Amino acid sequence: MTDSKTLYHWANGQKVDGKSGRFSDVTNPATGEVTASLPLASEEEAAEVIAAAKAAFPAWRDTSLAKRTRVLFKFRELLDERASELAAIITSEHGKVLSDAAGEVARGQEVVEFACGAPHLLKGSATENASTNVDVASIRQPLGVCGIISPFNFPAMVPMWFFPIAIAAGNTVVVKPSEKVPTAALWMAELWREAGLPDGVFNVLNGDKTAVDALLTSPDVKSISFVGSTPIARYVYETGTQHGKRVQALGGAKNHMVVLPDADLDLAADQAINAGFGSAGERCMAISALVAVGDIADTLVGKIADRAKALKTGDGRRSCDMGPLVTKAAQERVSGYIDAGESAGATLVVDGRQGEFDADGPGFFVGPTLFDNVQTDMSIYTDEIFGPVLSVVRVESYDEAVELINANPYGNGTAIFTNDGGAARRFQNEVEVGMIGVNVPVPVPMAYYSFGGWKNSLFGDTHAHGVEGFHFFTRGKVVTTRWLDPAAREQHGGINLGFPQNA
Repeated sequence: MTDSKTLYHWANGQKVDGKSGRFSDVTNPATGEVTASLPLASEEEAAEVIAAAKAAFPAWRDTSLAKRTRVLFKFRELLDERASELAAIITSEHGKVLSDAAGEVARGQEVVEFACGAPHLLKGSATENASTNVDVASIRQPLGVCGIISPFNFPAMVPMWFFPIAIAAGNTVVVKPSEKVPTAALWMAELWREAGLPDGVFNVLNGDKTAVDALLTSPDVKSISFVGSTPIARYVYETGTQHGKRVQALGGAKNHMVVLPDADLDLAADQAINAGFGSAGERCMAISALVAVGDIADTLVGKIADRAKALKTGDGRRSCDMGPLVTKAAQERVSGYIDAGESAGATLVVDGRQGEFDADGPGFFVGPTLFDNVQTDMSIYTDEIFGPVLSVVRVESYDEAVELINANPYGNGTAIFTNDGGAARRFQNEVEVGMIGVNVPVPVPMAYYSFGGWKNSLFGDTHAHGVEGFHFFTRGKVVTTRWLDPAAREQHGGINLGFPQNA
């Protein structure tokens, strides 16, 4: 066992020790060792962190865009210099390999860079002489305290989808990270302080459902951004909106990858491996259902199996292709799905429960797993497994593949592999999914586009980042102004109780 440390909350630009007496273990999933003890906030502690954000809001709201942008640029520079530190923290608590963690940080940094353009994205509009001597202007103003509830699978990138834009727009932020991976958020809090962000603008509240409910119900929190499972996303959306908040709640996924007979099967096999087993399948954009159209399935499954068997699974800090699952419970859940798929009659081509793993300790490992001949009533198809399990479903036609995707309750991401431009164009038009890849298996948009799914993958009408992000974290105000010429005050029109008409 390693010596574990006690973590903390972050408010008013400093560490705040937990006082509730409740704690949760943080583990290294590659070894199973407990590395930290995390305080779980009480309602009173949550209220104190929220109060810090509320107190900091007026001054930050009134800080000029020029000064806000300088802080953002400084944060960006510091993150560029020290990105490897953050990647190592992510790997130590999540388990993903270092290169994957570095990629996560880089994608989050893209949103920071996008947010540096806030002055352009926050500008309003004006109309002169909309009516005689009457001018009209629209402006966008920050909301106030913004709550961000982030998942375990992207401890840095997902919070960075939201907080750079919220802060650039003049809001203050309370981040509630997953109890499994809290240190990345605390590390970024210290980086913000070093960048010159005023105390209280960026805060970290550690905890469980008590902390979540405090954010959802506090009258001082004006918006909630959430990423997680669909049942919790629905709860967050319903509870937050009932308490008058603006909510964007991104839920679960069951992403399909359609491979047409004309596709490059080596490319498709490579990308199925990357999208199915990257980060041990713990991605909301992971491919978990591969739909093989026509007579290509045998060849394609063989190519994927050869590649899957060659992958090295182990400690993410070593030269491995894939790391562990995040917790022992996750390992047991994924192994249970493999058991269920085998019992249901699917063909288990590659069994991730077997094999040796490169780690100093038992860890929470499940290797790449491949099923063939999967039917749509099997749990390995219907459920979001969130692990390295790829299911191949065989269909006869393109129409059957699209019908399969559109019948699914999730609509986060999907992909099609083909060399037929007409088929690809038809697919992107007909499929009922929010993010589409054409020969791209994980179609995560760039920061200047929005991220978000359809159906049970998103509750609320606003996607993450992009221009939609700036609209989510601000609200519009319209100002109608008349300035009379002093020499013509007698022409103001006098008393008229009728509804104003433009002239």
